[in-house]
Amino acid sequence: MTANLQSRGRLRPVDLARAHGLSAQAVRNYEAAGILPAAARTAGGYRAYTTLHARALDAFLALVAGHGHATAAAVMRSVNGGALDEAFRLIDESHAQLLDDRRTLEAVEGALRNLVPEPDGGVRGPAGGFIGALAGELGIRPATLRKWERAGLVRPRRDPATGYRRYDEADVRDARLAHQLRRGGYPLERIASVIAQVRSAGGLEPLEATLREWHHRVAARGRAMVTGAAELETYLRAREREEKATA
Repeated sequence: MTANLQSRGRLRPVDLARAHGLSAQAVRNYEAAGILPAAARTAGGYRAYTTLHARALDAFLALVAGHGHATAAAVMRSVNGGALDEAFRLIDESHAQLLDDRRTLEAVEGALRNLVPEPDGGVRGPAGGFIGALAGELGIRPATLRKWERAGLVRPRRDPATGYRRYDEADVRDARLAHQLRRGGYPLERIASVIAQVRSAGGLEPLEATLREWHHRVAARGRAMVTGAAELETYLRAREREEKATA
């Protein structure tokens, strides 16, 4: 986008806005928020942007795609405020979160591969069993199953005659999936989110489409981060050139 502005000197807000598919007010808002460096003013008091501002806007919009609006804005404010270490720390945190998401996806896929689906969509195991039977089959304590129940990972029914917990095929599936993920070190909150996806998908097989979409989002975000890094580096170099020119 910046290449289209190279032949111009001073740029009006509308020039910058049109080149990036934004409104002039959005450009002014970005400047006010510190996402763009402060613009010089003409004798008449109008903002005069330059290609440096265009590169800043290129970098910000690219960072948004990979890191989200809040992180991208914080990175740009840090860069424009001269706090490069803080900008890089924010980017590092975002990359770490993506890596965590990728590892969670791999753990979910590994857990699902270790479950044995039945033709009717269930999972082989002690369907309809009591808490002791399921705990024994998984090699865990009944107290662990009760803890998982409180966290929403399993939802056993109560036997109307005895009041004891009974676990049907869906409960067995969820318990085995929870067991696999807990062995991978994942917290109950994350596991609850995964199991909720299994339930909403209607079982393991429908979840495959969700996993494909998850893969796509992770890959797209990773590529967007690469693009954002390239645009940010271009902006940083442009800032350095301007600082040397005005020194």
